[in-house]
Order: sequence, then C-alpha cells, then structure tokens
Amino acid sequence: MALTQRLDLRQTQSLVMTPQLQQAIRLLQLSSVEVTAFVEQELERNPLLERADDDPSALADAFAEAPDMAPGAALEDRLGAERVGTDRLAEDGILAVGDATPLDADLTNVWNDTGPGDDPIDRSSDAALDNLASWSARSADQTEDLPNWEDRAVKAVGLREHLDAQMRLSIADGGDRLIADHLIDRLDDAGYLPDPPDTLAAELGCPVDSVKRVLSVLRGLDPTGVFARDLPDCLGLQLAELNRLDPAMQALLANLGLLADRQFARLEGLCGVDRDDLVDMLAELRALNPKPGLTYSEEPAQIVVPDVLMRPAKEGGWYVELNPDALPRVLVNQSYHAEVQVACNGDRPAREYLAECLASATWLVKALHQRATTILKVSTEIVRQQDAFFRHGISQMRPLILRDIAEVIGMHESTVSRVTANKYMATPRGLFELKYFFSASIAGTDGAEAHSAEAVRHRIKALVDAETPSDILSDDRIVEILRQDGVEIARRTVAKYRDSLRIPSSVQRRKLKTRAALAS
Repeated sequence: MALTQRLDLRQTQSLVMTPQLQQAIRLLQLSSVEVTAFVEQELERNPLLERADDDPSALADAFAEAPDMAPGAALEDRLGAERVGTDRLAEDGILAVGDATPLDADLTNVWNDTGPGDDPIDRSSDAALDNLASWSARSADQTEDLPNWEDRAVKAVGLREHLDAQMRLSIADGGDRLIADHLIDRLDDAGYLPDPPDTLAAELGCPVDSVKRVLSVLRGLDPTGVFARDLPDCLGLQLAELNRLDPAMQALLANLGLLADRQFARLEGLCGVDRDDLVDMLAELRALNPKPGLTYSEEPAQIVVPDVLMRPAKEGGWYVELNPDALPRVLVNQSYHAEVQVACNGDRPAREYLAECLASATWLVKALHQRATTILKVSTEIVRQQDAFFRHGISQMRPLILRDIAEVIGMHESTVSRVTANKYMATPRGLFELKYFFSASIAGTDGAEAHSAEAVRHRIKALVDAETPSDILSDDRIVEILRQDGVEIARRTVAKYRDSLRIPSSVQRRKLKTRAALAS
C-alpha cells in the first residue's frame, strides 16, 4: 500500500470550554460567601461594575421603564436600560409550590432533635406566616447594631505557636530547641505524641537521653496533658498537676477499658474503693480534658447564610424565594461606558480595554442571573419532590437522586450537583443543605413503594429509643419490624445504620438500660 498525502474536510461538533464558561461553572458551585468575595474582586477591577445599593435613586430611574426580570428572562432583553444588573432577582424570584389545599403540615416532627414543644413558630394564626415571610428582614434588623464580623474576628493562636512561645522561655540550649521544635511538629491535633523517644532519637540522630530530657520539659507546658502518649497518660498528667494521682486513681487509669464497659464492681475491687469513692473519682475524670490540643486547634464557627427561603403559603402549598441577603447585586453602568467611549475615541488601547471591561461585566451579570435562577429552579423542584417531608417530617422523606431533579428541570446531573453544593435552604423545619434532601432508596416489600434511607434511619432510632430494659431489640428483630412496615432491608444494613447513629449493640444497650433502671 503506497503512502500518500491528501487533504480531507471533516465536520465535527465539540464543546469548547472557554474561560468564561469555565468561570460560570465554577461560579455555580461556589457558596454565597465565596460568590460575594469574587464579586468584590470584580468590582475593584472593573470600572463599569457598580453595586446596586450604592445609588438607590439611580436604580429607581434605571428600572423605571425596564422590563421585568422574571426568572429565566434573557439578559439581552434588558440591555436597553442604562444600568443592567441583578438587583431585582430577590424581588421577582419567588415561585409557588403545591396546590391550594389547606396546609395541615405537622411541623413538630423534626429530625434535628427538636421536640414537639420546641417549634419556634406558632402555626395557629395567619400572622405567623407573615412573620415567617419577613424572617430575612428581621434578621437583618437585629444585626444592624452589632459590630462587624471583621471587628470581632481575631486570628486564633494555634497549638504549635502557643507551645513554641513557651518553649523559647523554658529551653535555652540551641540543640535542645531543635529537638523541641521537632517534637512540637510531631504532635497530633489532640496534643498527643504517640512516637516513643527512641524512634524520635533515631529520626534526629541524637542520644535518647537528650530526647527524654527535652520531652520532660515539654510535658510541663500549658495546656496540661500535651505530649502524652495516650489517654491514660494525658489524664495522669492533669491529675498529677492537681495532686490527685494517688494509687487508686492510677489503678482506674490503668483499667479505662472496664470503665467503658461499665464494670463498676470490678473497678471497685481493683481500685480498693467503695461505690461512693468510685463515683467521686469518675466525677474528677469527667472534669478533665481528654484532648487538650483541641483547645487551640478549633476553627472559628462559620456563619451559614441561607441561599433560599421557604415558607408556607396561606392558601396552601409553599413559597420558595431567593434570599436577598445572599444575592450580590451588581450593575453594568451603560451610561458611564458611553461617556468614556466618546472620551477615548482616538485611543485604540483604551477602547480595547473598555470593550474588554464591558464584556466581562456583562458576562458577570449574566452568570450571576443564571446562577440565581438555576438555584431557584432546583430548590423549587426539591420542595415539590419532598413535600411530604416538609408536611409530616423525616418519616415521610422520599428517596431522591440527582437524576430525578435533572430530568424535570431539563438540566444535566452535574449541574444539579454543583447547584446543591454549599447551598442552604431555610425552611419551617430548620436550615438544611440542599444535598440533605437527596437520599438513597431502600426497596419496599412485595414491590411496594421504595423508602428513603434517612427515613429508615429515623425509624431505627425511634425503635431503639422506645426500648425497655426487658425488651431490647436485636438487629434481626429490627429487620423483622421494618419488613412488617414494608421496608425490605438486610441485617448488615441495619447494623451499618445503627453504627452511623452511634447506637450500641443490643447487648450493650441491655446493660446500660438495666443499670439506668436500677439506679432510678
């Protein structure tokens, strides 16, 4: 076969990931806090962008004759206004879900450990619905007089920084300081140093006695209990500082496994104390800190701002709306662009820069608008699919996967996945991440309707909570009860759900509840 060169024409289709498309995809999966930070950067960089709340009078004039920004309206339909932006999304982005049937939801059945008397909303009057509708505005008013978060947030001192400052004052020799630096770096988050001195000495290439000498100094630093080998050693250091490490307490620390199994009679014999003394010793242990390093390792609590607000409608069903406080409001100042364009008519680099800024600003407004409407679409469909959960509680949650939402709203599963990441919905039952409403499916018996894994977990917890000392349910018995309720589930699945709920085995529960009954 001869080798020749030739030219062929081929027609193909492919998706080109432009920088704008990549940025739009990344913008879709960012949280509201991250989007706000991104918009702030763009406002500093792009002179054609401005905040929607900078000039209220200008905004009123800009949108006096502009068409309504209904969810899904194209950005190109509004380019005739002097300022085009995202400031009206919160006003128009409200969708009703459900029919006009009266709302008879049992809003006291909450899976977040909230009892029937803990519901903060009175459902007996229509005024309560109005109060819930103005939740976001009231939250904003309550925080106006508080200092800014930046003024109250300070950089937390880490454990290693805290120990290093003390070590510099306690150890003067340069070689010992090098050893101490290495030991501080080897600490875990709880403040433990599990490696023995000989292993550490081999790593440093120094005598074992030098490591032991430095370690003895470091074990006396604050917080007490750091550089311990294990839990008994950590508690022993704290008890020694309190002058409470007597032989009885040493015996108790050496047999913490019996304490976990609640074998109090054996502990009394090993420690040589009676029941009252043992109770006092256990009270002292509970006052200690088993993980002293976490005192300096805790991250500051992150404030979660809901992206979507949901409230019951007076005529029945639900209202789903975007949270105005979570929407960055930006505008493209068209009049300023026209003015600058005339001023730099003969300056080609300036005109190119201005065109780039206009394209970037227009894209940002469009991307933010598309992000908001997509979140609203996905959230509305989630509310529609999980209507029984919002009305009757976790026991009525239905199995839901990304494909179920994607098929209804006409989007790809990956898009739904990005939308539900780091997004939260404020509901009458509490604040939930959108991913919470997606749950695996467990088949029903005899071809019955499938059940949500979360609902089954809640049912298992309810069965265990209702146990009596004389009637403890084994995993096999729980399987039988669930099958009678129409849930086809295996024993290993029950054991897995029980472990995830941190529920002990039936043998351990029988011991615990029997002792609790005798004590009462």
